[in-house]
Amino acid sequence: MIKYLLNKMLISMQKKYDYDVAYMQDILSADLSAFFKYLKFQSMAGYRGDLPTAPLYAARLRAILWDDCGPCTQLLVNMALEAGVPAAQISAIVNKDLTALPDELAQIVEFTDLVLAHDPSADDIRPHIRAMWGDQGLIAIAFSISSCRVYPALKYTLGYGKACSRVVVNEQTLTPSDKSRSVTG
Repeated sequence: MIKYLLNKMLISMQKKYDYDVAYMQDILSADLSAFFKYLKFQSMAGYRGDLPTAPLYAARLRAILWDDCGPCTQLLVNMALEAGVPAAQISAIVNKDLTALPDELAQIVEFTDLVLAHDPSADDIRPHIRAMWGDQGLIAIAFSISSCRVYPALKYTLGYGKACSRVVVNEQTLTPSDKSRSVTG
């Protein structure tokens, strides 16, 4: 009965976001205990502290793009739109168009890419992030970056990974390029 109810929850998510939940259904079907562990992970992935919505999704989108997961990127774009992040900002985040972003979002985009590249230049941006949003904000960004990388790895490991080809932001179709995933922009 519990599997049935959890599967209904997954189907609801699939319908709401037009997102393939088959990998989660397979986990649920194969190992209920593993599925509950997956759900526990969601609490870390969802942590936001006092971080505003746009910076939170800037970090999440840049992290998911780094691992090139098209369906996960589209899911986050849809969630960011639903949360009220302007489409123009989402497009600029995906394309890494720093000039089209407010300074605080441009810093998050650059910081996220530097962190993912293990570039020590991230140390230069970290104090600015702390000054804007404190330790809680920095932790929320750290959790966002870290947790977003889990989903593509999990999906690719289970055989559900898809290469990123295009992302739709409202009516605009974007094709993330190597430039959008580079550190130097």
